[in-house]
Amino acid sequence: MMREVSARSRPSPSESIAGLIERVTFHNEENGFAVLRVKVKGQRDLVTVVGNVATVTAGEWLTAEGAWTHNREHGRQFHAERIACDAPSTKAGIEKYLGSGMVKGIGPTYAKKLVAAFGEKIFDIIETKSAKLEEVPGIGKQRRKLIKDAWGEQKVVRDIMVFLHSHGVGTSRAVRIYKTYGEEAIETVRENPYRLAADIAGIGFASADKIAAELGVARDSVARAAAGLDHVLAEAMGQGHCALPEAGLVESTVKLLDVEGDRVRVALETALKEGGLAREALAGEAYVCLPRLKEAEEFIAGRIRGLADSPAGYPSMDVEKAIAWCEKKVGTRLAENQRGAFALALQSRALIVTGGPGVGKTTLVNSILSALRAKKVACLLCAPTGRAAKRLSESTGLEAKTIHRLLEYQPGKGFTRRESNPLDCDLLVVDEVSMVDVPLMHQLLRALPAGGHLLLVGDVDQLPSVGPGMVLRHLIESDCIPVARLDQVFRQAEGSRIVTNAHRVNRGELPETDEAASDFFFIERDAPEEAMPTLLNLVRRRIPEKFGLSSMDDIQVLSPMNRGLLGVRELNLRLQEALNPRRQDAPQVEKFGAQFQVGDRVIQTRNNYDKNAFNGDIGRIARVDEQEREASVRFDGREVNYDFGELDELSLAYAITIHKSQGSEFPAVVIPVSTQHYMMLQRNLIYTGMTRGRNLVVLVGEKKALAMAVKNNRMMQRHSGLLERLRADAD
Repeated sequence: MMREVSARSRPSPSESIAGLIERVTFHNEENGFAVLRVKVKGQRDLVTVVGNVATVTAGEWLTAEGAWTHNREHGRQFHAERIACDAPSTKAGIEKYLGSGMVKGIGPTYAKKLVAAFGEKIFDIIETKSAKLEEVPGIGKQRRKLIKDAWGEQKVVRDIMVFLHSHGVGTSRAVRIYKTYGEEAIETVRENPYRLAADIAGIGFASADKIAAELGVARDSVARAAAGLDHVLAEAMGQGHCALPEAGLVESTVKLLDVEGDRVRVALETALKEGGLAREALAGEAYVCLPRLKEAEEFIAGRIRGLADSPAGYPSMDVEKAIAWCEKKVGTRLAENQRGAFALALQSRALIVTGGPGVGKTTLVNSILSALRAKKVACLLCAPTGRAAKRLSESTGLEAKTIHRLLEYQPGKGFTRRESNPLDCDLLVVDEVSMVDVPLMHQLLRALPAGGHLLLVGDVDQLPSVGPGMVLRHLIESDCIPVARLDQVFRQAEGSRIVTNAHRVNRGELPETDEAASDFFFIERDAPEEAMPTLLNLVRRRIPEKFGLSSMDDIQVLSPMNRGLLGVRELNLRLQEALNPRRQDAPQVEKFGAQFQVGDRVIQTRNNYDKNAFNGDIGRIARVDEQEREASVRFDGREVNYDFGELDELSLAYAITIHKSQGSEFPAVVIPVSTQHYMMLQRNLIYTGMTRGRNLVVLVGEKKALAMAVKNNRMMQRHSGLLERLRADAD
């Protein structure tokens, strides 16, 4: 189990030392830099060794080559040009090694017991005779299996770490690489290093390209050009595009790879011929996309057109009598536009209901559901996120599920509800449709039964989906599906400054503020340096004291951007320090540039179907177990466990981006607005952030920045063929 990393740019070492690693004072998993305290034969005191090593654990035997130096602050040190570590052989070293937490299931207590029972043979016992571990008090079948599995995993992971580190890549992603590729990880990377950029979060194209170069992939090879094309398209999908103009794709790939355009065009033609990419003409221009997105758009357009052309199949009923019955049951009189939408819903196989806050979307949907369920129409309800589904359940009194749960997603198998196993319903209601991207709408429509009806509900003026496409906007603009637009703000909502100001912003007008306001405030600060302490004071003291809300549970800070003094990253550090300061006696874990401890507010940053945790889910860290090397997060009453190596799926969530807040609603939101955010200052961004606040919205910052955002109604165009396909099918 020998591992070593050699320095590249220092003079040849002149001395060597060897000894037992007593303590790992510091180790940066990204670049391997380590500060170690080592018991060296012939040295009375522990020696400080400074150098680079891929992976290191207390108790291991170290050999190093380098030179002695004297540091003014830290004294005598050994600066190593080369460090090699292997498994300890003494009882003291083995106990320290096992007790370091590097093997899940073994902490200092069990390390002492295991070494006392098996001595120097313990490694062999774990690897080949693990049943004997149950002879140790406290170790049963479950812990024994945990130890054996963790031992096997860490051996493979450490090999992967060394392999990656030797090719200039940080080692903190090794666990995820192992979980993705298994024991074939190194062979997989050797065969196609560019898979790392596509499959492993945190490893970008540049890192994968560097590994490829070190493994012998030529700069001008077709394989590298093909990987560049895939990367540019993947980046475009992350920005919401379903396709790219062919010329732009080639140009961007040439710039990325710094190669001749001919090589990229050869790779493109090869990919098109082999079916890895698809080309088609949209609006008279050649576009390139992934075949699955092209197929998804074609399916959506065909199915929507089929629904729009089919008559409703509901039981017959008198619309006026049904409305009167619903009004009596719900206790609310429907407005004229709601009555028209109600009638349209009963007459249509598919309908879109859109409108801003306070216009009665919920009342209308409840009325439609009440009338249809009274006629024994089977209805299913869903929304893109857990929070949105929960809100839909609360507003309708009916069960609502996330789309993934409704479609019975299974890891490795995909969505089990599809044409051959459709949903058991007559009507499918989908809320927060502005968040639904092309791939997810494709799956929903595949699962809709042949005779089913579809009711899509959402606010088209909110931000579009994070994933590719602008499904709701393009469905509405196509004019091929009935649309009920609700725009009358109801009297009970007119008393809310949040609602009235959201509509003002949506019309391009500045929000109104006055001292009499009870739920909407703008606190002017001319610079980010002035806004930050105000914001911290609002969250920590002023809002909790005035409104009786919890800083940790009820108040959400929403920022337009990640970067900058008032961006999400800096806000999270300041808010974490203010609301949940580091405690020396509390278990903590520092991974991937973030520190987590019990009580921290966190957000899931990508879909993890194995854990049933999805992008945008917000929870609190309930446990950090340094011995088991895992943390658990409580999401809406259920706990999800994360290995320390999986913590890059989580980010602090004292502050989140407005994009991440879609589908959620919070008792209070605080939104910084600064000209630092000028790149993101758009009307629909501010509008979406304001509509996330249920009882209180506070804007903090520059009036100039707010005016810029309200004035800017230019939305970034997304390359997609859906609108053209919908209109083509309608002709």
